[in-house]
Amino acid sequence: MKPYLIALGVGLLVGGIYSLLGVRSPAPPAIALLGLLGMLLGEQAVPIAKRIVSGQEVVGFWRQTCAERVTGVAAKAPDKPR
Repeated sequence: MKPYLIALGVGLLVGGIYSLLGVRSPAPPAIALLGLLGMLLGEQAVPIAKRIVSGQEVVGFWRQTCAERVTGVAAKAPDKPR
């Protein structure tokens, strides 16, 4: 039940932002898709920033964790040498 309440709360927040920006909801398709892309990228920005600040490796983290969430395509395992 908790995820549903969180989703409702976030939806209310986004609806309020839409209202402040004067954009109707549902937004026109191009605006909605760009908004979704921004949400996906923004969701990954915090973990990446944390890794950069702590000096951890970022490229492999992006490939293994973030890329699949943003693109929907599962990361391929590296080929094993023969």
